[in-house]
Amino acid sequence: MSGIEAVLFDWGGTLTPWRTMDFHAGWRAYTEVLHADEPERAREVATALAEADTARWAAVQDGARAFHLAEVLADAAVDERSELHGAALEAYREFWVQATHTDPEAAPMLEELRGRELRLGVLSSTMWPGEWHEDWLRRDRVLHLFDGVTWSSDLEYTKPHPEAFRAAMAAVGVADPARCVYVGDRPYDDISGAKNVGMRAVLVPHSDIPVAQRVPVDVEPDGVIQRLAELPGLLRDW
Repeated sequence: MSGIEAVLFDWGGTLTPWRTMDFHAGWRAYTEVLHADEPERAREVATALAEADTARWAAVQDGARAFHLAEVLADAAVDERSELHGAALEAYREFWVQATHTDPEAAPMLEELRGRELRLGVLSSTMWPGEWHEDWLRRDRVLHLFDGVTWSSDLEYTKPHPEAFRAAMAAVGVADPARCVYVGDRPYDDISGAKNVGMRAVLVPHSDIPVAQRVPVDVEPDGVIQRLAELPGLLRDW
């Protein structure tokens, strides 16, 4: 293991088991609070938000520009100054909690890698505030196992842009990408992004990636695992 200093992980679909979720239903949870007395308006705004959400993710394929939840709201002409916005946003967040639970195999795997004196980090493409993710990782008692966590909503670029990976390296205090391994579920965002910056990459191929977010790419991971528990064994001789 002397050749590796750090292992960085994708979040959704990698540290958390993949779940197919309905963007529109999530936004309905938001708009049914924001427009509680106007059901037709709630439906219209939810549709506009879902379309803006999907469009923002599709646009990431062209330039990998990161974006934030507030930009999706602005795209759909939602006024965050509404006195109901806070409660509506909490309803939206609560809807997504079902998709945030950390894989039970993550904690023992992370503890084993820490026992090998490896630096551990997260790099996630997300529009959600970093504090949401950190609350969920704290809830699942794994946040303390990471030396750094990096969320694209705090960055100019998201994966697969090299700057996103460099930000994650900086967060864990490692300068040489050749001494880093990235673990993720998406060939384009995770595997090609990591390898293009000089990291080795491990694919966890168990996610049903939305069609709008799929990008064909000719790339081979350095390793493939079906379960997080397999990672320490895979990395033992790297």
